[in-house]
Amino acid sequence: MSREAYIVGVYSTEFRKWPARSFKELTREAYLGVLADAGLADGSLLESAWFANSGMGAWGQTSIRGQVCIAPLARERLFPAHIPIINVENACATGSTAIHAAWKDVLSGQTGLSLAIGVEKLCFTGIDKRQVFEGFTAGLDNFDPQDWMEEYRGLCAAQDQVFETGPDRTLFVDACAARARWHMRRHGTTIGQIAAACSKSHWYGARNPKAQYQFEIPVKAVLADRVVSAPLTRAMCAMPGDGAAAVLLCSGEMLRSLPAGSRGRAVILQASAAAGAAFRTMGESGLASVAAAKAFRMAGIGPADVDVAEVHDGTSFCEVEQVEALGFCAAGEGGPFIDSGATGPGGRIPVNTSGGLVSKSHPVAATGLSMAGELATQLRHEAGERQVSDARVALLHNAGGAIGLDDAFCSVMILRSLT
Repeated sequence: MSREAYIVGVYSTEFRKWPARSFKELTREAYLGVLADAGLADGSLLESAWFANSGMGAWGQTSIRGQVCIAPLARERLFPAHIPIINVENACATGSTAIHAAWKDVLSGQTGLSLAIGVEKLCFTGIDKRQVFEGFTAGLDNFDPQDWMEEYRGLCAAQDQVFETGPDRTLFVDACAARARWHMRRHGTTIGQIAAACSKSHWYGARNPKAQYQFEIPVKAVLADRVVSAPLTRAMCAMPGDGAAAVLLCSGEMLRSLPAGSRGRAVILQASAAAGAAFRTMGESGLASVAAAKAFRMAGIGPADVDVAEVHDGTSFCEVEQVEALGFCAAGEGGPFIDSGATGPGGRIPVNTSGGLVSKSHPVAATGLSMAGELATQLRHEAGERQVSDARVALLHNAGGAIGLDDAFCSVMILRSLT
């Protein structure tokens, strides 16, 4: 029996520093917000929940995170009794992993309405930012760190360079900078092309009321900003943030029972593909290419059919990598492709119309969920100044952790408008 899963509700808090707001308060806003977006008076139809969080352990809650954050809602009868809450952690891909699980939940036929919700607080008030950056090392092999360090040292040594780390950034930024230098030497990519990706994303972020950094940055200003890990400047690097986001998925049978207004705004999650870690060299295809190929096969489409995309730009160089890996342009052509305006307003494939992580910021577990929210908003044609004309097919790319020179996990999803 063929089944389909539909996104009927999306919501994101504003991403910013929220020192006075707790995990429970941010969870409440996202939960009530996603119900309202779906046109549901309450959560009585809900049958399962997947709760995404990566860093709450640093605050002292190392287990049953979702149950704890949702408990106040349950006590107030806002969250239905006896609903299973399953906790999800998958580094920077935690949010998309929760969506993937809820999608499979619905497709299994066991669940009519499933919630994916994620919350993070990374802007630790009163704590040295180095402690926050050190927390990101949880997405690396901490048992044998010499293994991945040797891979990056070897990559840099082959370019007559040294792999360096620093206290003012995460190791992921240093790793990305090393890959950027390799790409520049191998393909002729320029720092100006990376800056163009950053400037474009900030143009969109300036028009997103949920983004942490709502201002434009010209290419010259991006290049003039402080160098964090050469060639990457501060503007090119995503910053940690606080926030929560949620997505509601339902079955076709459930969709038909919802009010007409809810049905009219539904978006089909046509494909959700995941790929896991495998050691590779820089010349080989990575997880994004593998996951994208799976998603395209599942949806029966190709890269040329995609109208808008959200990709995981932990740095602006990541956009260069991913437009190639996802098949939007040929290998080595990401820099010129972006510089041509192809990923910007009116371009061939607008990318990161939310502002991306570099403008929106990166509250890890909420990130992938907010990407889905942006794409649903685009497919509903409700994005205002950010709106991509005639958007009908969207792609989401969210990756997390690292094994060697590649991601530890990568998720690629295809969303399609019903109109």
